[in-house]
Amino acid sequence: MTPQEVQHLFLYNQWANRRALDACAALAPEQFTRDLGSSFPSVRDTLAHIFGGEWIWYERFFGRSHPGLPPGSEFADLLSVRARLEEVDRHLVEYVSGLKAADLERVVEYKNTAGKAFANPLWQLLQHLANHGTYHRGQVVTLLRQLGAKAVATDLIAYYRERAAVAA
Repeated sequence: MTPQEVQHLFLYNQWANRRALDACAALAPEQFTRDLGSSFPSVRDTLAHIFGGEWIWYERFFGRSHPGLPPGSEFADLLSVRARLEEVDRHLVEYVSGLKAADLERVVEYKNTAGKAFANPLWQLLQHLANHGTYHRGQVVTLLRQLGAKAVATDLIAYYRERAAVAA
C-alpha cells in the first residue's frame, strides 16, 4: 500500500461516513434509538461503534490503548454522534496525509480491549480500520431499510464515480 492509496482510502471513509450520517438525519429520535435486534441494537449504537472503532485505532497509532469503546448511550442524538465521528475522521485524514512509505511499515504495538498485546504494521491496521467502517455502514443501511427510511450507497466505486464527475 502506498501513502497515496491510504489517503484515498481515508478520504473515501470520511465521505462514506458523512453519507451514512446524512441518511440517518431522516429518522425520528425514537427510530434512531430503537432496538432492532442487530449486532448493535440501534442505528445510534451502530454509528457510535463506527466512531468508537475509529477513535480507538487512532489512539493506538500513538501508543495509547483503552479498555473499551464509548457506549452508544453516550450519544444523545445524531448531532452528537456526527460531531464526534466527523472530528475523528478529520484527524485520521490529517494523520494519513502526512504518512510516508516507511511510516506504513512501522510496527504498532497495542492492547485490545481485553488487554491482550498485539503488534502489526501500520498499513495493516489502516486497512482494517477502513474495512471495519465499511462493514458497519452496511449494517446501518440494513437498519435504515428496516425503519422504512431511504438507504444510501457508500460503496467505494460510488465515491470514485462522484469524484470523477466533480473533476469533469
